[in-house]
Amino acid sequence: MTLSGEFLAFMGLALVAIIGGVLLLNLNKVIHMVVALIFTFVAIAGIYVLLSAEFVAVVQILIYSGAITIIMLFGIMLTKHNDESEPKTGRLRKFLLLLGVVGFAFAVYIGIYNFNIEPVATKLHENNTLQIGQALYSKYIIPFELTSVLLLVALVGSIILAKNDKKKEANEE
Repeated sequence: MTLSGEFLAFMGLALVAIIGGVLLLNLNKVIHMVVALIFTFVAIAGIYVLLSAEFVAVVQILIYSGAITIIMLFGIMLTKHNDESEPKTGRLRKFLLLLGVVGFAFAVYIGIYNFNIEPVATKLHENNTLQIGQALYSKYIIPFELTSVLLLVALVGSIILAKNDKKKEANEE
């Protein structure tokens, strides 16, 4: 194994993504969880850039780090929260969890380095954004439009549900 800049960048981005995911699961405040999620999404976008998938990286940043995170924040702020905290877990459970994670990481490491694949010289994708656009708007136009209609229906449904909840709250008071 040779140390190159690309390898070090990948390891750094992968570490940030993993730490962001672990923090997302372990933090208590919702805003902190969303920030950890943003770090994870941005690190994954960096990995896409390393794979020469710049379009996918930009879409990852725009859609996931931007739009979905904002929608999550609005959803969190518009819902009621009970501040009842769950009991803390014991040290034994945390130790067993750490042991399980380290064991899984070791198994993945062994599996990856014992998997022999012959390296094949390939050309990087040229004009991959153009190819994605042409495929999306010619071959996959029906699923693309159906997805947009489905998202619109979900948006309208969530607005209707939110209005119904406000009317019920007003009637109860």
